[in-house]
Amino acid sequence: MKRVLASFALAATALASQAQDKVTFLTSWYAQAEHGGYYQAIATGIYKKYGLDVTVKMGGPQVNAIQIIAAGQADFIMGKDFQTLSAIENGVPLTTVAAVFQMEPQGMVTHTDVKGLADLKGKTILLATSGRTSWWPWLKIKHGLKDDQTRPYTFSMAPFFADPNMAQQGYPGSEPFIAEKAGQKVKFFLFADEGYPPYGNTIVTTRQMVKDKPELVQRFVKATLEGWKSYLANPAPGNALIKQDNPKMEDELIAYSVKTMKEMKFMDGGDAAKLGAGVMTDARWKQTYDLMVTSGQLKPNPNWQQAYTLQFLKDLKK
Repeated sequence: MKRVLASFALAATALASQAQDKVTFLTSWYAQAEHGGYYQAIATGIYKKYGLDVTVKMGGPQVNAIQIIAAGQADFIMGKDFQTLSAIENGVPLTTVAAVFQMEPQGMVTHTDVKGLADLKGKTILLATSGRTSWWPWLKIKHGLKDDQTRPYTFSMAPFFADPNMAQQGYPGSEPFIAEKAGQKVKFFLFADEGYPPYGNTIVTTRQMVKDKPELVQRFVKATLEGWKSYLANPAPGNALIKQDNPKMEDELIAYSVKTMKEMKFMDGGDAAKLGAGVMTDARWKQTYDLMVTSGQLKPNPNWQQAYTLQFLKDLKK
């Protein structure tokens, strides 16, 4: 009888192993705390619990996520609303299925004399190429800024530290920490606090995936959100995998970033406070679409709502 039971146990294990759907997820940058929930879901077995065998691949400055997912080399990517809406305009059939962060964590790092974003007039502003096609047009319109104020951002804070008349793009869990370590006092202004509407850290896939494998998409969304809740409660398991992928990542920076994400309520603030983590709304997407059209970044498109779907976000609070 013991042999029979052992055989059944082995068979059940084998079946469970076979049932794991292989999924590849591409992040937006090198491994960091802002990707922690995905790594946590692997480290703690949450993805496996949902029947998923997930591989997380790092993005980077030379990685074109849209091309990679369009070519079938990734099943899901960490996306941005502007990026997905632009893809729709260019005929790439992507769709956003959840928003891990209720706000885009992009902002501006300034010296202490700056009282608000309106004070950026006359300042030299460092921004990356991606910023020119996302938040910069919004910032120009809102505060009357000019393109001739800008210079390329080289992913180093040294030029900013050397010039008191300079400001630069940044994230609250990164650049302020670097400045603190360098003994520099700075201010950080989150664009979302002034009405910048896009979500952050979104889960994006193809419309074909949504059509053919909706049950897999649902499992991935639920498992990922569970992974994020676990990470913010106890990030140690996920951090170990983050440092494995990105050995240059410092423990202090990870801890600072986790603390910032919790304090700023990136995951559980906004609509998520009432409706549950991952939530998106039609009204919020309409704000982002309207912004892109009015700023000239997007042509009017009757199919723009294909950029997202709410079908996987039911009962999130539960």
